[in-house]
Amino acid sequence: MPETGASPLPPTPPARSPLFRAEQFVWLTARVLEQRLFAYHFLNGAADPVETALDAYRNEDGGYGHALEPDLRGPVSQPLHTGHALHVLDAIERCGGQRVDRVCRYLTSVSTPDGALPAIHPGQRGYPAAPSIPIVEDAPSSLLATGPVVGLLHRNEVWHAWLFRATDFCWQAVESLEKSHPYEIEAAVAFLDSAPDRPRAEAAADRLGRLVRDQGLAALDPDNLDASPVSPGYGPDEHHFPHDYARTPRSFARAWFTDDEMNRSLDHLASGQQQDGGWPVLPHCSTRGWYPQRRWAPGNTLEARPMATIEALRTLRAYGRHIG
Repeated sequence: MPETGASPLPPTPPARSPLFRAEQFVWLTARVLEQRLFAYHFLNGAADPVETALDAYRNEDGGYGHALEPDLRGPVSQPLHTGHALHVLDAIERCGGQRVDRVCRYLTSVSTPDGALPAIHPGQRGYPAAPSIPIVEDAPSSLLATGPVVGLLHRNEVWHAWLFRATDFCWQAVESLEKSHPYEIEAAVAFLDSAPDRPRAEAAADRLGRLVRDQGLAALDPDNLDASPVSPGYGPDEHHFPHDYARTPRSFARAWFTDDEMNRSLDHLASGQQQDGGWPVLPHCSTRGWYPQRRWAPGNTLEARPMATIEALRTLRAYGRHIG
């Protein structure tokens, strides 16, 4: 008991919302681009500053480089960087016009003989890259690289000659999948969710949903992850959850999971916010159809965590979760 006349204890400060904590983390750690994106999504910020920040990564060939994706360093344009740039433009509703025409010309210039994108263009050779990313001559077509790009362009009703063969490649790749892994499935979903042939896309998505469940590619019980082994070649923490496939309730992948499974998944995502206010890179960063950034250089994880944080908040908000 306090002595008579002693000053009362200070009131308990109100609990900080997930959004407030994330905002402090972003201002403390993020690049200008992610700061502008956070302001756009959550603080009524304008789109122009986001696009201005993104322009710093654009090259004369119409592609993007300069470590826009933290696992590839150096200035050269890459499909991975360029796909992420389209992801940003889509998020701010600027995925069209001359800027996207320039992007499509770049995509045409680096496409494989069948009209799709390689995962990594050999121009990366000589610049630092994550050890897990192979750099080879004549790299094959990649659904991981092509699917999300084609999906974004279709969603924004972009017309360009590059899309014809790239779309055909995606259909063939998606409909022939028999044994897969989570990142490839995510890339397939990114394509199917915006593919113009909706009945065909729905049928393909239904088949993929059965494949995901049959092959155990989603951890359905976050409290018992030992029952859901990760895919071969993945790190020990690279579990994938229902929300990783269905980023919004409108995704075809939402039908793959029960309400209870999705709620547990979202609970797990919400609980992943760390003490500093940010989300970890693993396992919630597979938002662009590529392998997550591993801790191989001083800056890559620091740069990647604000990306993961923004995507986590967007997913939670899309499902009506309170973030503050």
